Order: sequence, then C-alpha cells, then structure tokens
Amino acid sequence: MNRRVPDNALNLPTLADVARAAGVSTATVSRCLNSPSQVQESTRERVLAAVMALGYSPNFGARALAARRTGTIGAIIPTMENAIFARAIQAFQEELHLSGVTLLVASSSYSPQNEADQIRTLVARGADALLLIGHDRDPGIYAFLEQRGVPVLVSWAFDPAQARPAIGFDNRRAMAALAKEVLRLGHQRVGMISALAEGNDRARDRISGVRDALRDHGLDPTALHLIEIPYSIANGAEAMAKLMALPARPTAVICGNDVLAVGALQMARKLGLRVPADVSITGFDDIELATVVDPALTTVHVPHREMGREAARLLVAMVGGAGSPPPVCLETEFCPRGTLAAPSA
Repeated sequence: MNRRVPDNALNLPTLADVARAAGVSTATVSRCLNSPSQVQESTRERVLAAVMALGYSPNFGARALAARRTGTIGAIIPTMENAIFARAIQAFQEELHLSGVTLLVASSSYSPQNEADQIRTLVARGADALLLIGHDRDPGIYAFLEQRGVPVLVSWAFDPAQARPAIGFDNRRAMAALAKEVLRLGHQRVGMISALAEGNDRARDRISGVRDALRDHGLDPTALHLIEIPYSIANGAEAMAKLMALPARPTAVICGNDVLAVGALQMARKLGLRVPADVSITGFDDIELATVVDPALTTVHVPHREMGREAARLLVAMVGGAGSPPPVCLETEFCPRGTLAAPSA
C-alpha cells in the first residue's frame, strides 16, 4: 500500500523551519499564509521572504483533513472568451486572497451539462463553496450541493422570488431603464440583438425589460424585432445585417451586451450607415471595450468589481458558518455616450 512520506523524511522545509528563519512563532507563520490581512506588513514580508528562501510549501492535504476544509472556492462562469466576467472575477479573487482562500475557475461555454459536470468535479476536489452565474439550472444541482453542505452563491442576477443567496442586479429593470431612454428620444421601430434566452435568465430578463418599456410607451411589445444569437462580435455583426435588411428597418438597436453592440456598430459602418445619425445602437455591461470604440457606446454600467468583492466576502462568511444571507441587489447606471440620438426625420 502506498503511504505518503512525511515532509521531514524528504528533507523538505517545515512550518517550524520557516518560523525559525523569520524569527516568529509557527502560529504567526500559519496566520500569514492563511489570513495575511491579520498580520502586520513588516512581519508578513519577513515570513514570505523565509518561505521563498527555504522553498516551503504548505501541506494542504493535511490541513484539509484537520480542518475539513481545503481553503478553495470554485467559480463557474459561462465563458472566458470576452471581458464580461473578467472584472468581477478579478475582484472576487483579490478579496478571497485577503482571506487566504484560493480560487478555482471553470468555464461552462453556456452549456448546462458542462456546468453540472464542473460543479460535481469542483465538489469532488473539495471546493468549500461555489459561485455560480444566474439562477437557471436543474433543481437537482441545488439539491446535490445542499446534500453535501456546499454553500452556493448566485451572482449577476437578482430575483426576489428566488430564496437562495444571491448578489447581482435587476437585469429586467436595468434594461427597461435603458430602453425608456431610447424611446424617450422618439424611436418607435426598435430592434434587439440578444444572447440565447434558453437557460439564461439574465438574457430573458433583459428581453423582458425592453418589452416592458415598449408597453409603457404604448407600443406593441410583440412587435419587437428580436434576434437571439450566441455572444460574439461576429454574431452581433451578423444579426445587425439581418435587422438592417428589414423592409422597415429599426432606427435603434438595443443589444444584450457590449460585445454584441460592438459587432452591430462594425456592421453599421460596413453598410455605410452613420451611428447615431442613421441608426442608434446601445449595449449593456460597460466593459472597457465600450469606451474605446468610436463613437463610444451608450450602455448600462454594471458594478462588476463591487459585485465580485462582496460575493467573496459573503462566501467566506458562509463557509465560516454565518448562514445564508438575503439576496443583495446592486444598482446599475445608464451611461449615455455617442451611439444614441433621436431618429432622423
């Protein structure tokens, strides 16, 4: 039978070796590695210098057995191919690091089956908790996590009808507010380019938000020219071409995110259309791309970093036994820029 050889039998540096080299107690070394924010900066630098000089690596397996935790939290995002999730996940990781927690990230490629497999894999590898995007998934997944006592926090969505812990924003209300600004300028023929709504509650809510605004302005919400397509700049361009080929083409195109909107903007230029003189285009998310295109993109600012930081704090507290927090709704902000104007006469 294979047995793990103790570190000292392999002449590997131990926690006590680091403590002696740094001139501190083993408890201080442990706090420095597990909860660095609780240690003075000068002490932390001395300990970390000793760690580097000795080549010390903590025995996470032994620690996990003793604490029944691994000090890791998993996050499963729909895609790594664009910047929609990057800002929040970066802030999420930074905040976890302050608590001595390691982040494991997986991408589902918007596949419910991939996500379910990744959830089971992360749990099998000992993730103490999970961050998931949106509420949409098989109820059996939530039952699986509850049965194993793995805390889960939903992000990027806020739905008061959902009882499980969440931190996000009201996609429907935020998109309705943007659409009302479009309609207030006088646009009546409105098109929309959205992500695929099936299995994506954020996309569904944004579509519903546009229809809410049309209804509130006395327009027929079923007359919305809607194209659902996977997120990408190329797909946004393809959908824009289809909308501009309609007999009564829209004077404004509302996009489900900034990536689709940039594709729409590129296609408008290719077709010889001036934005916003001939057609207005709006996005959603306010990623960096929205400010570097010309003209800059009218969009909705999502507090990505705040969401990531607070999600980390909530999950760390949940792992620590704080219980399930109530859902948190963050505020979004309409960002008027250069791609939205009144329709030409």
